[in-house]
Amino acid sequence: MFPGLFDDILGLHLFGYITFRVAMAALTAFGIALFAGGPAIAWLKRQRAAEDPAKFDAQQDLKQLVEAGPKKDTPTLGGAFLIASLLISVLLWARLDNLHVVLAVMLTAGFAAVGFVDDYLKLTAPKTKGLTPTAKMIGLSAVCLGALGLLTFYAWWFGRPTLLTLFPPFFKEARIELFQYGLIGVAVFVAFQWLVIVGSANAANITDGLDGLAAGCMLIAGFALSIFCYVSGRPDWTGYLDLPYVRQASEMAVVGGAMCGACMGFLWFNAYPAKVFMGDSGSLPLGGLLGWMAVVSKQELVLPLIALVFVAELGSSWLQKLYFQRTGGKRLFTCAPIHHGLQLYGGVFTKTDARWHEVTVVVRFWIIAAACAMLSLALLKVR
Repeated sequence: MFPGLFDDILGLHLFGYITFRVAMAALTAFGIALFAGGPAIAWLKRQRAAEDPAKFDAQQDLKQLVEAGPKKDTPTLGGAFLIASLLISVLLWARLDNLHVVLAVMLTAGFAAVGFVDDYLKLTAPKTKGLTPTAKMIGLSAVCLGALGLLTFYAWWFGRPTLLTLFPPFFKEARIELFQYGLIGVAVFVAFQWLVIVGSANAANITDGLDGLAAGCMLIAGFALSIFCYVSGRPDWTGYLDLPYVRQASEMAVVGGAMCGACMGFLWFNAYPAKVFMGDSGSLPLGGLLGWMAVVSKQELVLPLIALVFVAELGSSWLQKLYFQRTGGKRLFTCAPIHHGLQLYGGVFTKTDARWHEVTVVVRFWIIAAACAMLSLALLKVR
């Protein structure tokens, strides 16, 4: 909206620069989240939108910790104003004639709707844990496959095979051109990208367990992927760095800027001690958008490094469940996801007397996320 308005009517070409709009999208989303956060939290408190700790899936020690602490009455559904600020900023500052941006908005809004229904059921339906895992997966998959289907059709119709190609890191000329294999290649592409996007959404959802943890790590990973998106859409930079050039991918950096700004605004209220929790309505769309940015910038295979904290959290939960089922009740980790193991027992695999304070866990995970983001950016020149 703004780029076209200021360029065409006022003649201010400054608003046509992507870097300027990235900064303005971030500031706009931050301002909206900061302005809307207070009233939204007050309204949620009046509605008593706090999740019942008895419904949690974590171990009994964690249930008792939450029930006895100040988090018992902290409202959830904070992701609603977070995602609203993100989407408003994108609609104001990004070019809406860009397919990547349109599909990003569609994906974010769709995942937010699934998360909102899940949060709403947790708060209003007695003795339920929201949507069943199957129902949630169906909802996320429907939105994700819709976006991927449109991207695939666009790539085929307009002859852009790069969009259906995978580029392994570390190797200069390596590429997996799935479009050459016809329908089988397209099916493999869609299945793999579904795994990236839906997996990212679930990883962010699991990481959202301590004050500021998910939002802070998302801010760091989102910033790194914004750089990847911007570089991928610049033919001069991709030529110099030997990276895949994806036409119009730079516009996704504006979306990334809005995501970073929205996360900053949410962190204002979610920092320890949190006044509001993100909930599925925030974590699912943020994780899905992170995965989509990796798909657009052709960094799907680098995403596990960029978002290592999210991967570790998701992996620990999955391995704990699998190990528990295979061993008849034994646990591989002290508690899963691993941030709770450090918080409750001071260790990942063994219990110690040196418990980590919640703030210590969060800040150290932020440090790990920042180190991984910097390392991933170093791969820009490794090729």
